[in-house]
Amino acid sequence: MLRDAWLLATGTLTAVRVPPPGRVDRSVAGLAMALAPLAVLPLGLAAALVVLVGGWIDLPPLATAYVVLLALALGTRAFHWDGLADTADGLTASYSAERSLEVMRTGPVGPAGVVAVVLVAGLQVAGLTAVVRHEHAWWAVGLLVCASRACLALACVRGVPAARVEGLGAMHIGSVPVVLAVSSLLVSVVAVALAGLGLGSAWPAVAGLLVMVAAVLALLLRCVRRLGGITGDVLGAAVELSFAVLVLAASTV
Repeated sequence: MLRDAWLLATGTLTAVRVPPPGRVDRSVAGLAMALAPLAVLPLGLAAALVVLVGGWIDLPPLATAYVVLLALALGTRAFHWDGLADTADGLTASYSAERSLEVMRTGPVGPAGVVAVVLVAGLQVAGLTAVVRHEHAWWAVGLLVCASRACLALACVRGVPAARVEGLGAMHIGSVPVVLAVSSLLVSVVAVALAGLGLGSAWPAVAGLLVMVAAVLALLLRCVRRLGGITGDVLGAAVELSFAVLVLAASTV
């Protein structure tokens, strides 16, 4: 089951080509979400390499930050950005949950989606621009990329309802046992603490993880009240929001 969960997480959360898992059910899906911070190591390595090369060639920090975002978007097929845009559009489309879910499923990106993507991307760039100025920023950024994916286990923990029974996220939502969600968060605590130490202090980064958890919980609560549950789009939104929070916290070191 561990191999299948690893393949499912890697194939879903990155553009890395892997063999299809031999079995996909809710137990495998739950383990896959718990493994997310480790499964996205290729993304973390790609981001770290961009920062490292940017430093070697004296690329301006702002340009380096944008290239990091480009590498992450390519490494995920912009999957999470699409989820962020659809979530913003759905939450602002109508007071009807059914209409909102239809907009999230089929509608083109609307004004709310565009604004959400621009704002969150801007926050990520702002945080990264400050972080990449540090000497050991390359591995700190890589760790923060991986740590941000702990939000998936939190968002998919048992008890969180799915807004619809079909869709890519339906099997994952509510599939993560509490102990696995906690384990995933603990791995991320270690990752952000190491990232913070590399930048100068662990405490702002760890505090950022706490803010990330609060932000994700607020997003889940809003979506459950508004839509009756969450969707795969909400998971993508949670990823991008989480990374923005972590790099902003790290930028204060």
